[in-house]
Amino acid sequence: MGLQEFQVFDQDLSAAATAAYLSCDRLAVDTETMGLRHHRDRLCLVQISNGEGQISVVRIEQGQTSAPQLQQLMESPAVEKIFHFARFDMAALRHHLGIVTQPVFCTKIASKLVRTYSSRHGLKELVREMTGIELDKSAQSSDWGNARALSDEQLSYASNDVRYLIAVQDQLKGMLHREQRLSLAQSCFECLPTLVTLDLMHFENIFEH
Repeated sequence: MGLQEFQVFDQDLSAAATAAYLSCDRLAVDTETMGLRHHRDRLCLVQISNGEGQISVVRIEQGQTSAPQLQQLMESPAVEKIFHFARFDMAALRHHLGIVTQPVFCTKIASKLVRTYSSRHGLKELVREMTGIELDKSAQSSDWGNARALSDEQLSYASNDVRYLIAVQDQLKGMLHREQRLSLAQSCFECLPTLVTLDLMHFENIFEH
């Protein structure tokens, strides 16, 4: 999978790419960071796919605090944003770029609600089961901070994290509808902004006894 299969942008989407994505009813979105703690580890990449071959990778600079085109897209109420583990990506976008992402669909939550026959809910497992494609995750734990010198393998990995999400969502929504859990899933997705706020304020286990 070569670089010709996606566009790379510095700091923000172009106006043309933003307009094209705003015409979609849903998009797959993912992020890459330097680690798992938002207050310590910076946001490095944002990846977007429309499910029809148009994939964009936005390189976020160190110290960058806004991306107006990206914000317009992520906050558009007319475009559903599909994530795998939305809670983390939404927090990264809010903490580093001030973006309050909505509306959203989380394939990890959907998987846990409907794939109760499995304890494996990672993206690789979902893509394998739903599409028959085996994702290469060898670049998962790598240095995303040197955005201008990312390898072809890293960029291909980043693009593949959104390439199949819409197909996965289609399968999961069908299962949720069949098992009469689609409305429950939607209620979970609507709670995510509150959970993100709690995460960024360092609250833990707030619903436990």
